[in-house]
Amino acid sequence: MTAHAQEAASTPWTAAQMTQPSAMVALLAGSKGAKPVILQVGFQVLYKSKHIPGSLYAGPASSPEGLQALKNAAGKLPKNAEIYIYCGCCPIDKCPNIRPAFEALKSMGFTHLHVVMLQTSFGQDWVARGYPVAGESAPTP
Repeated sequence: MTAHAQEAASTPWTAAQMTQPSAMVALLAGSKGAKPVILQVGFQVLYKSKHIPGSLYAGPASSPEGLQALKNAAGKLPKNAEIYIYCGCCPIDKCPNIRPAFEALKSMGFTHLHVVMLQTSFGQDWVARGYPVAGESAPTP
């Protein structure tokens, strides 16, 4: 089995559930009414530094405490909410957080899950492209 086939076999989301960063930016810019739920499921230091505007920190899904924080954050949401998750700590195929987060939300019964496909990292695939950011080290308007 090739490395790509192995990655596809271990990926719990479908192609339809993958959202490219540029599509996420367009979605955020175009959503006049209800905003999608965006959950950062990575490490708090990364979230505090820079994150997608409007995203909520939901805990690193690679730890039991982080998974519980994610479940707490999602617990009040309707099961048909449009939920976008991202981490961006490292290449997505090596990320310790994104798969457990996706699987936890799916097991909770959420039916409209999406993964923001940060192939390399949040810094390279989002920040370096000039996409909007919020956080302590984000530029102030």
